Amino acid sequence: MSLPLADLYTDGACSGNPGPGGWGVIIRFADGTEKELAGNDPQTTNNRMEMMAATQGLKALEGRHQVRLHTDSTYLKDGITSWIHKWKKSGWRTASGSAVKNQDLWEELDALCANHDISWFWVKGHSGHEENERADVLARGAIVQIMMQQTLKQAGQ
Repeated sequence: MSLPLADLYTDGACSGNPGPGGWGVIIRFADGTEKELAGNDPQTTNNRMEMMAATQGLKALEGRHQVRLHTDSTYLKDGITSWIHKWKKSGWRTASGSAVKNQDLWEELDALCANHDISWFWVKGHSGHEENERADVLARGAIVQIMMQQTLKQAGQ
């Protein structure tokens, strides 16, 4: 029996790096139905938001899937398909001996990937790729939301 198919289109963004960040993901199932998810963090980095989009998208899948994950982040794609194997063998150290940044998210993403059959695809960001542009809108909207919350909180003090 073949696994159900899901395409995930992910993006992360930051206003400043670090700064307020947002992530967005579009999940398209084989039957054409879609789900959009977004979230934010008041103080984060662009790379963490790229990773959050992927982890949250995978968490939203019920059961094991064949996943085609589309990202404009070479950091995310290269990290999970190549670099992570070396990091795990070296006790989460880079080639230069420093600690791997975002280890918590890499470990979470690695565990989520084990539950699915995933193919990773890089798409050029801000190049008119429809779903990547939509994921970017979700991520940027999540930044606006967190910045508005921060402004309202400051105004109430």
